[in-house]
Amino acid sequence: MTEWKTRTKLVHEGSRRSQYGEMAEAIFLTQGFAYDSAESAEARFVKAGEDEFIYARYGNPTTRMFEERIAALEGTEDAFATASGMAAVNGALTAMLRAGDHVVSSRALFGSCLYILEEVLTRYGVKVTFVDGADLDQWRAAVVPGTKAVFFESMSNPTLELVDIRAVSEIAHAVGAVVIVDNVFATPIFSRAVEQGADVVVYSTTKHIDGQGRALGGVVCGSTEWIRKVLEPYMKHTGGSMSPFTAWMHLNGMATLDLRCRAMAEAALQVARALEGDDRVSRVIYPGLESHPQHALAMAQMGSGGTLVTFEVKGGKEAAFRFMNALEIAKISNNLGDAKTIATHPATTTHQRLPQEQKDALGITPGLIRLSVGLEDAEDVIADLRQALAAAQG
Repeated sequence: MTEWKTRTKLVHEGSRRSQYGEMAEAIFLTQGFAYDSAESAEARFVKAGEDEFIYARYGNPTTRMFEERIAALEGTEDAFATASGMAAVNGALTAMLRAGDHVVSSRALFGSCLYILEEVLTRYGVKVTFVDGADLDQWRAAVVPGTKAVFFESMSNPTLELVDIRAVSEIAHAVGAVVIVDNVFATPIFSRAVEQGADVVVYSTTKHIDGQGRALGGVVCGSTEWIRKVLEPYMKHTGGSMSPFTAWMHLNGMATLDLRCRAMAEAALQVARALEGDDRVSRVIYPGLESHPQHALAMAQMGSGGTLVTFEVKGGKEAAFRFMNALEIAKISNNLGDAKTIATHPATTTHQRLPQEQKDALGITPGLIRLSVGLEDAEDVIADLRQALAAAQG
């Protein structure tokens, strides 16, 4: 049959039905599975079949539906669902690395990703080199024969700097390195990182995929060989797998993922344009604006500016806090990709642990606000931001 388009995949891909023929995906809330005989138990532990399960930490029918659906959407052969986005990042890196291995990573990362690279991996003898993600010359200099992996956020948190996936992948593949991309800001709707050269793609499914602030989750997408032989043994023995209830919620969230992401991105562009013309804001960072230095790359790589807008309120931390405290529609939180618009002050929350010089290098200033635009009417969100900006300058 003809290859399904995105919205059809998001509703139907990976579906399994029990003997009852239920329409909605079933939740298999069980920690284990019974066998017809001792012989069948032995056979399953030797090699489980395509639709056979052993223990919920190893796999589950509901979780498998989610894995197959997200893999089909991302364009990979397989996927492994995890307990959180950070379990996915940690698993993707740790499962394949050993003492003495070398990793090259972009410098602009979420604070917890930096912790894994700076603290966890180096503790066990992995060598890590950081580069400015947008500077291809730095990637060329840092990626050397023997480099095992490269890691980067395709769009950085919170300053929305893009990494050229295709170019960095070519540099990495020239020395046989695996390309691992954290694609959460780009979303699986606007980015096809595998088509652009990535080997492994990681998402915090807590964000757009769940999209309604209900449950933590993560997923690692890649080839069947890499997922089942490299990642799965590590994840199933260390306990980072997703619960079936979370998988069920994410399956339901995926049905509207394309619609939500496109509506949120359209609203984000309207918000960014409104903020760009406001003299109470010193800078606006949104890849969908022509003023963004990587606008052309964003359009080529994603075809959209995404769902997040970052901007700097004049007056520093005090003005930023007055702005946030005056918001009526937007909520103060550190999540993103939600149906509700969320404002975050990165310098004191998500990136609080970074030394000041590192914040300065990344452009995380005291007045910087990260806004995850939700599904509210864009005009209402803009009006809310404007009244909060007035309060910030008051």
